[in-house]
Amino acid sequence: MLLLFKAFIMGIVEGITEFLPVSSTGHLIIVGDLIGFNDERFSVMFEIVIQLGAILAVIFYYRKKIADSFRHMKPGQWGFNLWLKIIIAFIPAAVIGLAVNDFVEAHLFSSFTVAIALVVGAVLMLLVERVFWNYRADDMDEINGRQALLIGAVQCLSLFPGMSRSASTIMGGMMAGMSVKAAAEFSFFLAMPTMIAATGYSFLKGFSAMSGLEWAALAVGFIMSFVVALIVVDRFLTYLGKHPLKPFAYYRLVVGILMIVLTLTGIVS
Repeated sequence: MLLLFKAFIMGIVEGITEFLPVSSTGHLIIVGDLIGFNDERFSVMFEIVIQLGAILAVIFYYRKKIADSFRHMKPGQWGFNLWLKIIIAFIPAAVIGLAVNDFVEAHLFSSFTVAIALVVGAVLMLLVERVFWNYRADDMDEINGRQALLIGAVQCLSLFPGMSRSASTIMGGMMAGMSVKAAAEFSFFLAMPTMIAATGYSFLKGFSAMSGLEWAALAVGFIMSFVVALIVVDRFLTYLGKHPLKPFAYYRLVVGILMIVLTLTGIVS
């Protein structure tokens, strides 16, 4: 029962943080360390797989637009162009991620490395918002393939746990000339192939060694991440229509610095 309760907590954390530019993986690692959900076998796979619950929440949220895009999939139509740009943006992280995934899981899944990434990411967010404030595209459909590739390249920053996939792609979108809200929407769509691929890869590596209790814990975390993410996505988009990213950057700075202090003093391992 304790494992299921921890999975419940982790699912809530994932649902809240997956689409906010604060790093869901980083928060899962930090919270996992705090509650003792950090064995090096099941927990790493669990933290990646439950992200699929949050991704399914986005698919459900955008179900009408996704269905409409599939009805306009002839070359030259907007649906075809949309998914072509998503594929272009997906390629850089897919190629590099496949090459470095084992190293990242073995060496970078710790509270200290996440804390460093939270601070670095916060500084980058503040710089990007300050420099690239004068956007040209207020809709994600307005960007071209070259801009999509730039977003995909910047998304590679998120391969370092704590940098945040959402923050990286939103920053990439802003650098490509998109408004914060449009960049966030593109980030949501880009998350679909990116996280499905990451989840599938991790799941295939670890599912055969799972016990019945671990399967149950995975189900609990998955369901909670879906439910909570479905609520957060709508609230986040509404917020971005009226506010900047600065509060998220300041939050990252506070959490990152606090975790650096806690790890250096030995309070958190």
